[in-house]
Order: sequence, then C-alpha cells, then structure tokens
Amino acid sequence: MTNILLVTSSPRGAESLSTRFATEIAEGLKVRLGGTLLTRDLAANPPPYIAQAYINGRVAAPEARTPEQINAVGLAQQLVEEVKAANVIVLGSGMINFGPSSQLKSWFDHITWPGVTFDYSEAGGPQGLLTGKKVYLVTAAGGVFSEGHYAPFDFQTGYLRHLLGFIGLTDIEIVRVEGTVFGPEAAKAAIAATEAQVRAVLEKAA
Repeated sequence: MTNILLVTSSPRGAESLSTRFATEIAEGLKVRLGGTLLTRDLAANPPPYIAQAYINGRVAAPEARTPEQINAVGLAQQLVEEVKAANVIVLGSGMINFGPSSQLKSWFDHITWPGVTFDYSEAGGPQGLLTGKKVYLVTAAGGVFSEGHYAPFDFQTGYLRHLLGFIGLTDIEIVRVEGTVFGPEAAKAAIAATEAQVRAVLEKAA
C-alpha cells in the first residue's frame, strides 16, 4: 500500500499555487496508486519555533523530560513518524523573500534530528536515515528563478533539496510554477506550463 504525505506551507491560502499543484499531484497519485493520503498544512497549523524545551528535551532520557519537554519532543516525534510512514512525499513551498516560509523552516527544524533522521558515518560525514522514498517538490515564485538574472537568488529550491537530501530524501522531482507577476498573460502561460508538468508527473507515475 502506498502512503502519501502532502505537506503544504504557503500562507496565501486558496490563492497559493504551490498548495494547488502539490495537492493536485498528491490527490492524483492517490487515485493512480491507491493507498492513503495524509495532509499536513503548516500554514493552518504552524509548528512552533524550536526552543530550549525541544533542544534539551530531545537529548534527555524520556523519563527525565519535563512536561514542557515532553510536549516539544512529542510534536517532533509525530512529524518524524509521518515522514517515516510515507512512501511518497509531496511538498509545496511558496517563495517568501527568496526562501521558504518560516512555517516550512520550522517543520524541517523539528524533523532534522540527530540519530533519528540523520547520523554520521564512521568517516565523519552526515548520513540521511529516511531513504527509499519519492519526493515531489513543488516550488512557486512570482519571478523567474530557474534561469536568468534572478537564478542566483533562488534560496528556496536549492535549500530545500539540501535539507531533504541531508535526511536521506534524495529521490526528488521538482515542479516549478514561476513568472506569474508579469501580467495576466504571463501568469496564464506560467500556470499552463505547470499544469503540463503535473500531467507528466502523474502519467509517469501511473
């Protein structure tokens, strides 16, 4: 059975193109592959910023944790288990000031956990532990960042690929929607291009 985890993070609500296309991919995969679909909406239910209770609690023995630490670590454990249980992860990210939203960054801060989602090899290098999963990364930006003048300022896509790979999620397919701020016709063309990408993804997965 295929377990699909959909993670959306844009604060734009129904207007979010990253959420729209990530949802289309996740729901399309469920139709084609069967199984389950779990949605984690980080904009509607943002994880808190990590604080001392989480930092100290995750290295403390379970029986020694304070109530505050239990709550902080418990949330991280829940988020990690959702990722572990998934065969396929669909992640939607809208660019905020050249990078991902703070909600999505906080999610990664919770699931990037030494000894749980990554470790260090005998040679000393990092080794991701969440292997064998497929990731569809849907990124949205008003400008064009995949090429041209603004490509060096895309601190969203490369950063997310690095974080995913760091915890073992290296099988990543990227779907972009970009160039929507240059007028109605440009937005229409950008959306049509992304719709074509989504169809291709689903046809390949069928």
